[in-house]
Amino acid sequence: MMGLLSSTQVATAPIFAHIFSRADDGSANFGWVIGRILLVLLIVHVLLILGALMVWAERRVSAWMQDRIGPNRVGPHGLLQPLADLGKFMFKEDVIPGHVNKVMYTIAPLISTIPALITFAVVPFGGSYEMVDGKEVAVSWQIANLDIGVLYILAVAGIGVYGITLGGWASNSKYSLLGGVRASAQMISYELSLGLAIVPVVLMAGSLNLGEIVAYQAENTWLVFTQPLACFIFLVAGYAETNRLPFDMPESETELVAGYHTEFSSMKFALFFLAEYANMTVAAALVVTLYLGGWTLFGLEQLGWGMAVLIFALKTLFFMFAFIWVRWTIPRFRYDQLMNLGWGVFLPLTLVNVVLTAGAIALDQTWLFFLLPALCVAAALFVAYMGLKREEEQFQPLPTAAGEKGSA
Repeated sequence: MMGLLSSTQVATAPIFAHIFSRADDGSANFGWVIGRILLVLLIVHVLLILGALMVWAERRVSAWMQDRIGPNRVGPHGLLQPLADLGKFMFKEDVIPGHVNKVMYTIAPLISTIPALITFAVVPFGGSYEMVDGKEVAVSWQIANLDIGVLYILAVAGIGVYGITLGGWASNSKYSLLGGVRASAQMISYELSLGLAIVPVVLMAGSLNLGEIVAYQAENTWLVFTQPLACFIFLVAGYAETNRLPFDMPESETELVAGYHTEFSSMKFALFFLAEYANMTVAAALVVTLYLGGWTLFGLEQLGWGMAVLIFALKTLFFMFAFIWVRWTIPRFRYDQLMNLGWGVFLPLTLVNVVLTAGAIALDQTWLFFLLPALCVAAALFVAYMGLKREEEQFQPLPTAAGEKGSA
């Protein structure tokens, strides 16, 4: 290969190979800054394109589940339907009702969209194995390699609720206001369970850095096998955080017309939906990163960085499909059921799980990590059995009247 390059190409090859690296003293040189800017633009555009494709997938998957055709007019199999929707939103009249708070009404969609996009900055989307201190370790690639990556995600994700709440309040409409209030109560309730579901992961990995959490799973085992309860609660809380069915109480068109975005139109309306689909992507990526080994898959990632990125993408796309699958399978909860699930079920379970995990680590009894999944399965079977018994007792056949013969 070196013989095919001229002397000038050989001299410049190392420069291009390390253009995205920091200087020898760790400072940010020009090449590193340009590399970060290009990476940010790439990730943002991928999120935007995924949002558009998820709109198409939502319609196609729902049509498949309901034995319908779905979008099939614009482009092959309706693939260009998102472009048609974008044109519609861009050229639709941007109506601002006279009774709204114009400042808050205008910035509310941005407050929802921007946190959804910048959350992905700390998510490791790929990586490779490198020699560090004489040992081969998994090194993740991400826009910002923060040692407090988990805290960053929880902090930025909490900002998104302000956009929905302010959008509902600024609309000066009873339906929008009710949707905004529901969103604030719902997100606060499930953020507690979501945060506590991450605590066992941090305890076991010993780090808040998402890249190091992936490296821990590469060296040991995926945390979904040792923390299935935390993974399940995190996934369900992710559905609630993204306002997806069966937790779409802030929209709830059968009760609130459209909820917090009732008074919005044109691109402001589109930004709310873009934020929802971007949050879906981030939530799916976090489930993969925290519990399913991130970009690792039983050694296949060692085939190259392209395989690592492909593994991460396929895992993420599966959970994005699960968002659609759940939406068209499970009906919407009542609001009291929603609150009871968050405060009365998930919160106690996550607290118990944190205590058991911390105790196992403090006592250095690693076998307890594999006992926790068995306890979870046993508890689920017990709850299912008690529910079945209760149903049998509640629906007893009517006694036959005196003198009547029982059914043969």
